[in-house]
Amino acid sequence: MQATERTFRRGGRSSTMDGMPRTDMPWWRWRTHVRSALHMLSDPVFQQECWLTGRPGYGDVTDAVYRLVEDTWLDNWSADKYIGTIFRDAQEAALVDVAVLRVLRIMHQVGADAPVTAYLEHQGWPEAVRAARDAHVLLATNDGDDPDLPPVSLDVLVAALRTA
Repeated sequence: MQATERTFRRGGRSSTMDGMPRTDMPWWRWRTHVRSALHMLSDPVFQQECWLTGRPGYGDVTDAVYRLVEDTWLDNWSADKYIGTIFRDAQEAALVDVAVLRVLRIMHQVGADAPVTAYLEHQGWPEAVRAARDAHVLLATNDGDDPDLPPVSLDVLVAALRTA
């Protein structure tokens, strides 16, 4: 049995990496990617200061969507499939599903290669941001983290995942 499985079964909490739990969920790396994406998608100030200005180190909307769905296939099936591995319960899964569907609807309408402004100016963007915020706040709170801290850069995310 791997350490991640033992920790999850005991229900214990682990140390954190940049504010995200390291091993209390079996597929914590995937959870970390989902949380990072939701965090960026849920923060309009971050979007204005980083994505809109093209600030290096934070990617863009497409990068965030890719992190949200790349390993999980949440663009093809429900987050319910991952309760107990990535998501703690049905409430987390339901909020993630709503956020994914709202963001993907916009992505399909404006195109994956659209400029950031096409997303931020889309009529459905405020709903997508709200849905991502709801999911982000619940996941962060359930992990014992402050949901109001600014998102970390992609370099910090990659480094944290490598060192774990």
